[in-house]
Amino acid sequence: MIDLHCHLLPGIDDGPETLESALQLARHAVASGIRFSMVTPHMHAGRYENRAANIQRATEDFQRELDAHGIALRLRAAAEVRLDHEVLAWVVEGQVPFVGRWEGENVMLLELPHSHVPVGADKLVEWLLKQGIRPMIAHPERNKDIMRSIDKLLPFIRLGCLLQVTAGAVAGAFGEGARARAVDLLGKGWVTVLASDAHNLEARPPELEPGRIAAAAIVGEDESWNLVRYRPARIAGLEAN
Repeated sequence: MIDLHCHLLPGIDDGPETLESALQLARHAVASGIRFSMVTPHMHAGRYENRAANIQRATEDFQRELDAHGIALRLRAAAEVRLDHEVLAWVVEGQVPFVGRWEGENVMLLELPHSHVPVGADKLVEWLLKQGIRPMIAHPERNKDIMRSIDKLLPFIRLGCLLQVTAGAVAGAFGEGARARAVDLLGKGWVTVLASDAHNLEARPPELEPGRIAAAAIVGEDESWNLVRYRPARIAGLEAN
């Protein structure tokens, strides 16, 4: 399986604080069937001041540690970008590492605030699209506005945004509200991929299989594998076998 959204790099955001904790997460990912992880540390103005260069260095450093410890997990650098006016400058300056490509466009993992959908968010998405960047909305099922009303997501769907739903949310790990909304999104056929959004072993582990199994009951076995293997591979430009 291929995980396009996870926080495995040590000491770079709110993921693991130490190298040993990061190695434990990577071992767990491999044991749970993940062979490739797109590491996506936060880019969040005023909180996590990550940029393409330091994310790339951290990814290369951690890949060397994985190889040295015999952990068979392949990494690539990307980022989870918090929606903010700063994004425009980051894009212009080439500071954002993308998760891959979709239909000839770069794919940016774009995070909305957890509490709401900001007024004008669709305008920023329109600007990104004009730059040849297709936003993939991170974990929309956990946004409070979208949990209250799925209509809040409609402008992004109409613009052609991709959707990344958290595998754990489909399996119920984030509560009934997030699970119900994830089920709704799957039922409408709007979900592009499932990803772990892993941060730690206790509450947010790097696992896709429980979510895939839960999704299969909604969308069928074949589509469940599209969500965790074939479509993520297409976006990342990987072989899916």
